[in-house]
Amino acid sequence: MLGAPFALTVSLSQARRLTAAESSAAGVSIPDVNAGETLFDYIQRIKGKHDSKFYRQLLGAANEFKEGDQFIGVAAVDEQSRHNARQLLAATRIVDLEGHPIYEDDLNRYINKNMADADTRPVNLTLGELKQLLLEASETKIKQIAGTLSSDVIGCVVKLMTNDELITVGAKVFNPLPGSQLGAKGYLGARIQPNSPTDNLDDIFWQVLDGWSYAVGDVVLGTNPVSSEPESVQAVELQLREILETFGIADVLPHCVLSHIDVQAEVERRSPASTALWFQSIAGCDAANQTFDIDLKKMRDYARSRTGKYALYFETGQGADFTNGHSHGFDMVLHESRKYGFARALSREVALAQMQAGQAAAPWVHLNDVAGFIGPEVFRTREQLVRCCLEDIVMGKLHGLMIGLDVCSTLHMDVSLDDLDWCLEQIMPANPGYLMALPTKIDPMLGYLTTGFQDHVRIREKFGYRVNDAMWAFFQQLGVIDAQGKPTKHFGDPTWVYLQYRRKKGDSRPEERILDEGRRRLADVRSRGVFLATGYGEKPSALSPDLQQQIDRIYHDAKQSIWAELTPAFIATLPASVPIKTQSTSRSEFILHPATGEALAPASQTAIKQLRQQYDAQYNVQIVISDGLNALSIMDEDQLEPFLQELRTQLKTAGFHPAEQNILVQSGRVRAGYRIGETLFGGLDGNRALLHIIGERPGTGHHTFSVYMTSPPGSVWGQPGQVDHNITRVVSGIAATALKPTRAARDTVRILQQMNLG
Repeated sequence: MLGAPFALTVSLSQARRLTAAESSAAGVSIPDVNAGETLFDYIQRIKGKHDSKFYRQLLGAANEFKEGDQFIGVAAVDEQSRHNARQLLAATRIVDLEGHPIYEDDLNRYINKNMADADTRPVNLTLGELKQLLLEASETKIKQIAGTLSSDVIGCVVKLMTNDELITVGAKVFNPLPGSQLGAKGYLGARIQPNSPTDNLDDIFWQVLDGWSYAVGDVVLGTNPVSSEPESVQAVELQLREILETFGIADVLPHCVLSHIDVQAEVERRSPASTALWFQSIAGCDAANQTFDIDLKKMRDYARSRTGKYALYFETGQGADFTNGHSHGFDMVLHESRKYGFARALSREVALAQMQAGQAAAPWVHLNDVAGFIGPEVFRTREQLVRCCLEDIVMGKLHGLMIGLDVCSTLHMDVSLDDLDWCLEQIMPANPGYLMALPTKIDPMLGYLTTGFQDHVRIREKFGYRVNDAMWAFFQQLGVIDAQGKPTKHFGDPTWVYLQYRRKKGDSRPEERILDEGRRRLADVRSRGVFLATGYGEKPSALSPDLQQQIDRIYHDAKQSIWAELTPAFIATLPASVPIKTQSTSRSEFILHPATGEALAPASQTAIKQLRQQYDAQYNVQIVISDGLNALSIMDEDQLEPFLQELRTQLKTAGFHPAEQNILVQSGRVRAGYRIGETLFGGLDGNRALLHIIGERPGTGHHTFSVYMTSPPGSVWGQPGQVDHNITRVVSGIAATALKPTRAARDTVRILQQMNLG
């Protein structure tokens, strides 16, 4: 994946509820177990010998139900089977579990390599006894033991806990970042996520000031970029750094642009000290990490290079491995736990590098669990979202990590705006380290639901959580809160923060003149469809009524977008197109079972083969158009047509030979394009590019599409499954009201030229 925008394949709607009958009923049946029987006793009794596949199914059956586990065949078929799986697991000793590796690869060996040397490891405890110890022991005792537990053991013990028990453990284990209260007991931080549909620096600037006007934003200023080009990433990095340096708080609060870590390293090479905290999405197995274009050597090398104050920032999420086709037959909780093991091991690499550099070992490393970012194929309900967050809080803390949450949802999950508030109420007693923070619950670029600035205000009021002390003092200095921590008349006024910014820059103009300038700039940002919160409703924790109405309108538009399908009238108007279909037989199946939208229907596969014969290798670019998760973005006027016209003009000017016919895919996902490319280009000479235009991200307030660019040699296309996201580039947020289609077309061809140059 190419940084966070690509990692979040966001799709939104709740035009109707999806019924249980629309999903598979496959599951693991465990009708009865004997008293005191362990997992391995049961496997021996049923199978006659150890069976690795059955072993993984039993472990998965111990989980609370989630659709992702069901999809790969490891979910319990009923509550009795789930109860029995937990009984077997509780009776199993740690040493026996670790003696039967669930899945072996280089990552698993790396994260567990030091475990066997620990003298204090409680290997003879059963998982049930370990659970009781975690519930009853002090934080000090838990930390002594947790540091010796493998990721698989940590992933297994949370399966045995109720939500209340997970809260009990989460509420007494804390791993604050060095020299701060971030991640400490009684504190809840915030990552301001100032995303822009076009990487507009003013959009980003004003969202930061907006957050601070509500006394929110103390963990990191972390922007998800639209473009992963080093020049664009560098510009955003420098903008974030400039804000922090102007206010004199760069040593308190880091900044980060969530592009691929290779891009961040290149930006730092070009412009030393432009970056602070380095980001990377990580996975729980080697194959899934390859999808992110990382491996052990790369990440260990980067970890060893981070000897300054700010080190590494990771993002994970249950189900990411599964959606990338790398489940390896074991469940999402265990995959997630291994990701935390990876983060723990890399944190130790940072600490060692700091000591070797003659510094104290103080690794500033934290992890954000993006729970709910994939969709209903992983889990669909608010109860499952809560369960996922509580599991991950405990697993993260037991791994010694400062862990935050993105308690988020795509709108085609059965989780509404109000449901997210309910979820936060259930999760907050476990005291995660931080949450995301945006002007509203809707991200203007990624188009998913998460936590807004005023959610933080409400949580602080209800649970008494505090902000990192140094940043709280800063907010008092800004004048948005008073000495008693109460909102002042400037609370929720980003133009007031702008005034303080201008004064720090030495601007001596009259106050009202600067405020007027701020109001004009704020209006410009809003005119681009980027939400900014000002003021509040009946109380400081409520959105202003007009903004709330705007968010409700966008929410309902997003619901319609995801269920929309390409109409026969539109298809008839698209010139020179070859219409094909995937294996999705309905919109519901397309949403619930993404794999069906990644594979072509047999008749369509035949049509592509015939097209290959017609082309006779004369074209090196094929344009593919899919409805994706937002067909309206493809059908809206003044969007696709100007993009295609400019794209074809630019391609020919640059010397490419695009096929005259477009391939139009109904119920198509990104990987459907890869399958087309394999059939169309496999074995041909030279680089062959597939440009996949696909509707995405309803919920941003714009009807946007993206173009995914893949251009390997024909020899690579000829290896089924070899082409994937790791060699694909993307231009996203394309709409008449966001990234203009003609500009996006020029960007596409420019990037394609760079790709072909290597």
